[in-house]
Amino acid sequence: MNRPARATGVAPASVGNVGVGFDVLGHVIVGPVDRVTVERLDAQEVRILGIEGVVSGLPLEAERNTAGRALLALRDRLGLGHGFALRIEKGIPLGSGMGGSAASCVAALVAANTLLDRPAPMDVLYRCALTGEAVASGAEHGDNVGPMLLGGLVLATHDRMVSIPVPEGLTCVLVHPHQVLETRTARSVLQRPFELSRFVEQSANLALVLAGCYRNDVDCIRAGLRDVLVEPLRAPLVTGFAAVKAAALDQGALGASISGGGPSVFAWCTRDRAERIALSMEQAFRATGVQCDAWVSPVAAPAARVVG
Repeated sequence: MNRPARATGVAPASVGNVGVGFDVLGHVIVGPVDRVTVERLDAQEVRILGIEGVVSGLPLEAERNTAGRALLALRDRLGLGHGFALRIEKGIPLGSGMGGSAASCVAALVAANTLLDRPAPMDVLYRCALTGEAVASGAEHGDNVGPMLLGGLVLATHDRMVSIPVPEGLTCVLVHPHQVLETRTARSVLQRPFELSRFVEQSANLALVLAGCYRNDVDCIRAGLRDVLVEPLRAPLVTGFAAVKAAALDQGALGASISGGGPSVFAWCTRDRAERIALSMEQAFRATGVQCDAWVSPVAAPAARVVG
């Protein structure tokens, strides 16, 4: 079979952690995307030819770029006798809590994989995506790259991805304030011991959310969607967070919390309440003097894909 010489991958924005699942639970949304075009090179190297879009100043050295590092990992893991050249079009802001660094490396991987004589299985792509993501965050965690590869809600551990079913019509409202909060900064406030009682409560809440998803029980999800471990430490980093969360809950959201490392805020809700929740959250941000954008998406949103 003749493989194409060039392919373009598109990866969607995501909600990391989903509040209660720090570093292991996430889902994608229908909204902003990163787009990466990859060409096969005879030379055994990875070249980044250009970066454009909503982000500027990203490194062109492959080792220091999430997409470049992911393709280096793919080449090394598979022992490829060739390399790749890529162009990145950023549609997801970095430091937004929307999986922007993960999206670039996943889009690059799905595109590069279509160029291979023998495409790599999903578990290999996942390992390479974790390697790429770590360039930006300083740690390998799959709560963004896992859902981008599989779509929908995903439980992502260090060595596997598990798709989680969600109730019909379960909807996410994601509001992005026009602020930047670097992932490393958001992680730095977590460097402290946690009380065992808080850890147990958080574990119970994660279990309730997962059980509610499998049982098609939104009341169970509502009971569990409360981050008592990480959110209290990160909330001061997000201007207006308390008011925005309260606005979502007042309009009937099942729960609301910080998306990824922030500053974006997400809420889960039933489809019929989504628009009023989005409007209320936007108004709460703007009342603090912060401009923002909002997206309404099914939680069961599509995965990264090759286009064209």
